[in-house]
Amino acid sequence: MVGGAYGIGRDDVASYVGDSGPELVVGAGMNYSKMFGFDAEYMYYRLPFRQSVIVNQGLPGQSGHMQSISLDTIVHVPFRFHNVAAYGIFGVGFYDREVSLKHPQTLTVGTPCQPAWRWWDLTCVTTGNGYTIQPQQVMSSNSRVAGGFNVGGGLTYQLNYLKHTNIFFEWRYHRAYQADGETIVMPVTIGLRW
Repeated sequence: MVGGAYGIGRDDVASYVGDSGPELVVGAGMNYSKMFGFDAEYMYYRLPFRQSVIVNQGLPGQSGHMQSISLDTIVHVPFRFHNVAAYGIFGVGFYDREVSLKHPQTLTVGTPCQPAWRWWDLTCVTTGNGYTIQPQQVMSSNSRVAGGFNVGGGLTYQLNYLKHTNIFFEWRYHRAYQADGETIVMPVTIGLRW
């Protein structure tokens, strides 16, 4: 299967990124009965911060993305309406969230910490002025790998002229458990399964 998605962010992703797209999903698998199947999937999800977050939290040249590899079980609804069928999907996998700045920044002791900075794994301590940087640190890039899960469902439309080929429309909820906070995204994907 291959598809393109529009991403809807939740929690931190909603606060820092909002919605984003296009995203990419590719995978391969098989059906082992009329009702059950499985697949392995790779997802690429962009994490470009909102311009207001970049300006207000001092993140010039920010870029980011999340990649995942998951193993999923697919449950096909046993009834079709003409060429349309439905399915549910759920799985587990590994998620790698990466963020970077175009030019590294040196943060001196006492610099007030910003909410989005936690994705860079910086050390902030509580002082009389709130959370501040301590000791002096360089903010450049950071990657966090974590386990997670996904769940969702979709509709397929079987193409008459290409046997075993379907157009699919799918919604998914992905949650990854990074140590600095959960990453939650909900891609809406349109693509082909064959």
